Amino acid sequence: MIRLIVLFVLIIFVPSTIAEDSGVIFRGPNGQGIDSESKPPTQWSQTENLAWKIPLPGPGASCPIVWKDRIYLTCHTGFFIPGQPGGTQEDLKRHLLAIQPSNGSIIWKKDLVAKLPEQDKIRDHGFAASTPAADNDAVYTFFGKSGVYAFDHSGKELWQADVGSRTNGWGSAASPILYKDLLIINASVESESIIALDRKTGKQKWAAKGIKESWNTPIILQLPGGRTELVLAIQGKILAFDPSTGKELWFCKTDITWYMVPSLVHEDGIVYCLGGRSGIAGLAVKAGGSGDVTATHRLWTSNKGSNVSSPVVFKGHLYWTHEQQGIAYCAKADTGKIVYEERLPRAGQFYSSALLANGNLYYLSRDGKTFLLPAQPKFQNPTINDLSDRSIFNGTPVPLENKLLIRSDKFLYCIK
Repeated sequence: MIRLIVLFVLIIFVPSTIAEDSGVIFRGPNGQGIDSESKPPTQWSQTENLAWKIPLPGPGASCPIVWKDRIYLTCHTGFFIPGQPGGTQEDLKRHLLAIQPSNGSIIWKKDLVAKLPEQDKIRDHGFAASTPAADNDAVYTFFGKSGVYAFDHSGKELWQADVGSRTNGWGSAASPILYKDLLIINASVESESIIALDRKTGKQKWAAKGIKESWNTPIILQLPGGRTELVLAIQGKILAFDPSTGKELWFCKTDITWYMVPSLVHEDGIVYCLGGRSGIAGLAVKAGGSGDVTATHRLWTSNKGSNVSSPVVFKGHLYWTHEQQGIAYCAKADTGKIVYEERLPRAGQFYSSALLANGNLYYLSRDGKTFLLPAQPKFQNPTINDLSDRSIFNGTPVPLENKLLIRSDKFLYCIK
């Protein structure tokens, strides 16, 4: 089976501020990739509308997150650096940076030595693909078999937790999420588990097994009647758990035969899933069931989807880009029927996830072009903003009030 990049969740990622007692996570509140408050810019280049631009110590496919007066971002150095031959596993380090939002200055940097042996080679995206999470007390990072780390906002290490020792040629990519007093990790690569850790101590509170071929970041659904579900996709299934206990609530067969990378999205109690590169590549399932809900709750399937980039769902429509073909899609959320399917001009690959802010869809390609489309079910010629810097762009743009953060393997940009 030909595999593609597993990150972006992920990888690839659109972190933004949510309720202060909840913290910040990958792709904003509940991982939906929608920022309803920020008004990020719509026009920029390497010479226009840059508030600041800073070099990064090394590459990474993770996204920045913004917590109060900090930007947090991860990267790696020493081994498997694009365009730089040499290096060994013994040289591999991960880095967590705390950055000043006003001018991009580095407040502090933590250097973490890798737990060896690591994967000898990670295809395409390297060793820093998971986006951090943060709350009032700490910033949390996940580095695969090297573990989960918590630091306070001054950079002091609070705890480290092991979630498994396995590796994979596609690396580790799912990002931590926060729920009540828990930090929840999709450790499919490391131990075929989803694991809940105590935020204060890092001690394991529960674990669920059987999480196979899964690189997507889980989402939390609040359903009418007060029920809360933790939902993620594995090969062949969507699974839902009680996030407080790890008890499985329901599963739905997807008929997607590939490993699962794009994160799920939801609207009005319906979960939407993309994945795979052939056959069934998209579906919708009603949440809130019990046991096998394939026959009763699966609403539609489609052969249109994406194997890497995550979608957004907004006002009854699903929006995304195909990771390889440079095509922008809009589908009706109730039926899966394609409303438009348009190739974007001069578009390359898309590994970052969709961002919706201020009525616009932001799609960032791996070569640094951001395509802006109105978030409406009628295709219009996109506005194209080019930040090409001879490196790779795998993380998703992140709103910072009325600015926009974009990271590449070489730089972090703040656009005004």
